[in-house]
Amino acid sequence: MAQRGGDEGIGDAMAARIRNSVVLLRPLTSIPGVDVRLHGTTLYNSIYRVDDELLINMHVYGQPANQIPVLHLHSTGEPAMVSTYVESFERVWTGARTQSQDQ
Repeated sequence: MAQRGGDEGIGDAMAARIRNSVVLLRPLTSIPGVDVRLHGTTLYNSIYRVDDELLINMHVYGQPANQIPVLHLHSTGEPAMVSTYVESFERVWTGARTQSQDQ
């Protein structure tokens, strides 16, 4: 968090944004099939996944994520790009902690 906050020029605000996201997402975890996890990997992009739909927010050094376009991917029979992101997502997801493990 500290490294990324420094890279984006927002310092400690990065940690505050992450804590805020955790609080806002917490109510969703009571919905069956919804899971929110936390991880400590270095992010090259943020991947939001629902079934076979992916939203990819590429990280650009020195730029806040909210100023970067989002790529929407879904399986179209040519799985190379989608499977690359799904495999990346799964590697991080497998090692991530649920919110209940952090409390």
